[in-house]
Amino acid sequence: MNQFDPANLSRIIEMAWEDRTPFEAIEQLYGLNESALIELMRSELKASSFRLWRTRVGGRKTKHLKLRHPDISRGYCVTQYKMR
Repeated sequence: MNQFDPANLSRIIEMAWEDRTPFEAIEQLYGLNESALIELMRSELKASSFRLWRTRVGGRKTKHLKLRHPDISRGYCVTQYKMR
């Protein structure tokens, strides 16, 4: 897990928390499959935060491309990044 600089590590964690960013996108960008991402999150988050994250992504269909509805083709909500 030491292979990532602080900026990339922060971005990986942010993507993992995002509802619409699938595990496959993280794997494509950073080379972390789902199990490696879980280990990274376990090592980087507090125990309570890790449990919250696991509960949150556990049954979320948007975190797996194969489970997504075909109409969902973007990785984030259009209002997620608001312009000032």
